[in-house]
Amino acid sequence: MPPSSAQPGRTATAATPRRRRGEGQWALGYREPLNKNEENKKNDDGLNVRDRIINIYSKRGFDSIDPADLRGRFRWFGLYTQRAPGIDGGKTAVLEPEELDDSYFMLRVRIDGGQLSAAQLRAIGEISRDHGRDTADITDRQNVQFHWIRVEDVPAIWEKLESVGLSTTEACGDTPRVIMGCPLAGVAEHEVIDPTPQIRQIYDEHIGSPLYSNLPRKFKTSLSGCSSHCVNHEINDIAFVGVRDGAGEAGYDLFVGGGLSTNPMFAQRLGAFVRPDQVSEVWAGVCSIFRDYGYRRLRTRARIKFLIKDWGAEKFRQVLEEEYLGYALQDGPAPELDPGLERDHVGVHRQNDGRFYVGFAPRVGRVSGTSLLRIAEIAEEHGSDRIRTTADQKLVILDVEEERIDSIRAALGAEDLQVEPSVFRRQTMACTGIEFCKLAIVETKARASTLIDELEKRLPDFGEPLTINLNGCPNSCARIQVADIGLKGQLVMNADGEQVEGYQIHLGGGMGMTRSFGKKIRGLKTTADDLPDYVERVLRRFQDQKKDGESFASWVGRADDADLK
Repeated sequence: MPPSSAQPGRTATAATPRRRRGEGQWALGYREPLNKNEENKKNDDGLNVRDRIINIYSKRGFDSIDPADLRGRFRWFGLYTQRAPGIDGGKTAVLEPEELDDSYFMLRVRIDGGQLSAAQLRAIGEISRDHGRDTADITDRQNVQFHWIRVEDVPAIWEKLESVGLSTTEACGDTPRVIMGCPLAGVAEHEVIDPTPQIRQIYDEHIGSPLYSNLPRKFKTSLSGCSSHCVNHEINDIAFVGVRDGAGEAGYDLFVGGGLSTNPMFAQRLGAFVRPDQVSEVWAGVCSIFRDYGYRRLRTRARIKFLIKDWGAEKFRQVLEEEYLGYALQDGPAPELDPGLERDHVGVHRQNDGRFYVGFAPRVGRVSGTSLLRIAEIAEEHGSDRIRTTADQKLVILDVEEERIDSIRAALGAEDLQVEPSVFRRQTMACTGIEFCKLAIVETKARASTLIDELEKRLPDFGEPLTINLNGCPNSCARIQVADIGLKGQLVMNADGEQVEGYQIHLGGGMGMTRSFGKKIRGLKTTADDLPDYVERVLRRFQDQKKDGESFASWVGRADDADLK
């Protein structure tokens, strides 16, 4: 068994050298908190805040909330204070947390594997409508995020969610967050393995456990068996990717240490084949290594990607096998990447049982409770009880009979949920932005929506695959470094010398066969108002200069800097 949080590790030849003690690793005996976040977690497990929310704060209101709970432990149950209205981006890094806080919350619902029944989606829609001013976001982590939530309403929200088998437990915080999974699990035509049983086992055995409720930072998991690798194993803390071993048995290839933000790193492949019956304990072993050996001194170095960067994949695997599993994992093959498959599952496609799934695109993930209720209704009217969220802020309805395809396409289209969207509608994502997020510097959702409209007018025949991701700050919730056009929100100077909202531009990022972080060109920025002009200009140059079959990212790699400005 791996060491518990009370017994944080054993001395071993593979252990980190003593000189790393200053990183605050528990396994090296450094248990005293090194910053306020660590002190807060030591004082009280974040899981304990649930009872206080139900019994105290929901009854006494926002002003009764202990600040250590409000800006810390509330996250263990998916709650963040949202940004107070009217605070411009220039004050984001200047004001104290209490000056940025509104008395309302954002609340994330875990949707592990992206899997929802119609009843579950209906419950989510009703919560948005009744408690969140009819606003919600489909995130690129397959969650649904509410806004405008009052603490007084949280117990009733939890009761409704739990009545249909949903939860907000560890949706945020220094915890194992939502487990991402292929939306087509069990129905994809070319699926290597259905990860649904392993997702459920990890959730049942480990989520909400005190053993894993005090990690150095957040811990993101993905499992996928589809051939498009749609949950982006390259940028998760731990990822299990469906493969077949030399004997033809289906299992998983193990990746550790992916992540973006201000220090982007791709996950490292450990070269280990993990059988389905081993997944939960291997997950627990990797999570335990992070808990025990992860860096706790500086929050900026506390993700597992920094540990595996320092150790290397070989040592990480050795520690996993010798200290935590007690057995060696089988060596295994790398996953096969298909350059021709889109990862978002938008459109109408055949399932392995002869029925069809229908993927459609809300506008940059922004939906309403009313629209979610209508989606549940449309699914049921067309014989489906299975709706899925994707890692690209999209939705999928499974199990549609062929003769119902035209009808469901029309019904979704009537709600502005496009099954055959333009490339700009299909492949533009945006984070929450300054409208609600206290970390943001600029607006994103409305800006991205306007950009889509402008590009559809200006470039109506543009058909090349192209991802445009907008982020309100440097933290890359919208994955700007791995987009064809990644836009990092910041304040810039306009032509009149005024400081206005704008974006630093990253070009040519991608995952899969074109795995790379976007190129940054010195001084390449745009104001928010000039953004449509810039994107139109660079896309027209791409169209004029590209070779047959050349992707945007490939063109960026060889284009002159002047053509990218």
